[in-house]
Amino acid sequence: MASFAAALARILAPISRACLWLAASGLILMTLAVAWQVFGRKVLNDSPSWTEPGALLLMSWFILLGGAVGVREGEHMGFDIGLHYARPPLRFAMKLVSHGLIVIFGLYMAVYGWQLTAKTWGAKMAGINIPQGMDYLPLVVGGLLISLFAFENLVNQVARRTDTMAESLSVPASAAVE
Repeated sequence: MASFAAALARILAPISRACLWLAASGLILMTLAVAWQVFGRKVLNDSPSWTEPGALLLMSWFILLGGAVGVREGEHMGFDIGLHYARPPLRFAMKLVSHGLIVIFGLYMAVYGWQLTAKTWGAKMAGINIPQGMDYLPLVVGGLLISLFAFENLVNQVARRTDTMAESLSVPASAAVE
């Protein structure tokens, strides 16, 4: 199991890094689009029609890509006080259940995001000439990445058998198993 966890970490580390770079790039592009919209409205008195839907689409991408990386790194919201006071075997089980539920949540998000994408692909977005389904595509990709990264956390949890509070909260999920 430890070798599988290490191999999974080697595969997913560059994917996580790429997601982080894409999310950061999307944030910068969104900021530039909004700045252009403000400049167009206030200075040119002609607000471009593509900036608002473009900025919202970029925001969807960087939120879901960044959120997936947050799941991998264990930075998502949690109820750590319950883990803190639980005995090690219960703590271990609680973390396994948590990772499993995140895997399921991500898969549901991807499946239903795909259904929304498919149903709205034929319509065009207002103000920008791309399919409306592009609005929901980040749900598909983000959901799959969230599931994949939560699965990696689950495998790492089992491979390391982190039963102490210090190990389970201080060791990043993406750390390669020795």
